[in-house]
Parts: sequence; C-alpha cells; structure tokens
Amino acid sequence: MPILQNKKALFWIAVGAFVLMTQGLNAQSLDIPSRRWGVSFGNSKEFTGLRFNFRDSQVRRVTGINITLWTPRKDNTEAVVSGLSLGLIPGGAQMKGIHIGLLGAGATANMTGVNLGLLGVGAGENLTGINIGGLGAGAGKNITGLNIGFFGAGAGEDVTGINIGGLGAGAGKNMSGINIGGLGVGAGERLTGINIGGIGAGAGQRLVGLTIAGLGAGAPEVQGITVAGLGVGGKSIKGLFLALGMVRVDDDGQLIGLAVSAVNYIKGTQKGVSIGIVNYAWRLKGVQIGLINIIRYNPSIAKVLPIINVSF
Repeated sequence: MPILQNKKALFWIAVGAFVLMTQGLNAQSLDIPSRRWGVSFGNSKEFTGLRFNFRDSQVRRVTGINITLWTPRKDNTEAVVSGLSLGLIPGGAQMKGIHIGLLGAGATANMTGVNLGLLGVGAGENLTGINIGGLGAGAGKNITGLNIGFFGAGAGEDVTGINIGGLGAGAGKNMSGINIGGLGVGAGERLTGINIGGIGAGAGQRLVGLTIAGLGAGAPEVQGITVAGLGVGGKSIKGLFLALGMVRVDDDGQLIGLAVSAVNYIKGTQKGVSIGIVNYAWRLKGVQIGLINIIRYNPSIAKVLPIINVSF
C-alpha cells in the first residue's frame, strides 16, 4: 500500500510540475535538441516532433504529436496542427490527422482525419473524415465522411456520407448518403440517399431515395420508395409510397407511380395506381382500387365508384 501511495503521489507531482512548467513557458518553450524539432515543453510556435503544452497561444504550425491539457486561447487563430493531437480539448485553426479529446476536439476553421471527442467534435467551417462525438458532431459549413453523434450530427450547409444521430441528423442545405436519426432526419433543401427517421424524415425542397419514417415523411418533391407509419406527403411525388394512414398530394400537385395507404388523397393529378380504403383524386390517368374510389372531375356517373375506378 505505501508503494502504491508513493506512485500516486509521484504521478500527481509530475502532472503538477508539467502544468506549472508549461504555464510558465507560455511565451517560450524548452526545446530539445532544437527550437524547431525534437521534444518541446511549452508554447513553441513552430515545431516538429513531440510537443507538450498546457494551452496553445499564437501557435503557427505543429507537426507530429501535440499533447495539450486545455483549449487553445482565442489568439490561436492561425495554428495548423498536423499529426496526432491528444488532450482534454485539443484544437487549432486547421487540424489534419488524428485528433482525440477526452472531452472534445475542434477546429476554428477546418478539421480533417479521424476526429474523436467524448462530448463532441466540431469545426467552424468543414469537418472531414471519421467524426465521432459522444454528444454530437457538427460543422458550420460542411461535414463529410462517417459522422456519428450520439445525440446529433449536422452542419450549417451540406452533410455527406454515413450520417447517424442518436436523436437526429440534419443539414441546413443538403444531406446525402446513409442518413439515420433516432427521432428524425432532415435537410433545408435536399435529402438524398437512404433516409431513416424514427419519427420523421423531410426536406425543404426534395426528398429522394429510400425513405423510412416511423410517423411521417415529406417534401415539396418526393422521389423513390417512401414508407411511413402514418403518412407521406408532398406537392409532386414520384415512385412507390406506402403508409398506414395517408398518402397526400397538395393542391394542383401530382402523384406518379404506386400509392398504397388507408387513404390516398390526391388534390391534383394521379398518374398510376392507388390502393386503399378510400382513394380520391382530382384527375386520374390510371387506376384506383379500394372500397370507395372518387375522381372529382370525372363525369357524374363515374365520379364515385366502389372497388375500382379507371380513367385515362
């Protein structure tokens, strides 16, 4: 027991000495054997090799293994860090390589490589590579690669690759690839690929590909195979649509393809086949199959028919 206690004491003494030394060397560093390469203790501004520092400040370039204990200072706006970064919250302006933070890892501009943070990983502009954050992974502009956030994953502009959010995954503009959200997936403009949302999936402009949603899925334009527990909706929808509740098309829209739902409500033109308990369309170029089939603009004799209604 005394031996273990001595080892623990020595460990914490070493940590304390490291912190005091690197804080004291904030404006300078102890570099062995050269100021530019080797092993560095402190705030070396340009260095290649193994580097230890408490907190980076006004660093220009570090290449190799960079170990820091705290986030960079606000004046660390031009730092280019390449190689292996380790610490509680390693960071820089441009980060390239493998970056692992016990709490998080981030870059004020771009971050490329393998990026891991217990709480989160993020970049002010672009995040590229394998990006995994315990709570979230995100970028101010684009995020590309394998993107996993156990709460969420997303970007202000485009998200591309395999995108998984425990609660949700989203993009301010476009999201493409394999997109999975525990509650939902969404994009401000286009959502493309394999899209799976526990509750919903949607896009501000277009939803394209294989889409599966626990409750609902929709966009002004929907294309592909769409399956929803409650409903599917849009202005112009093309493909195969399956829902327990309703497939709906908005005013003056169109359905092209096959719709299977309890209620198929097409406030526009249907081109194809609808199968349901109730089928309703303003205009039909195809077939309705169900208990009640309504074509609003058909002649009165064929406006409402049981079992099947046909118009070409």
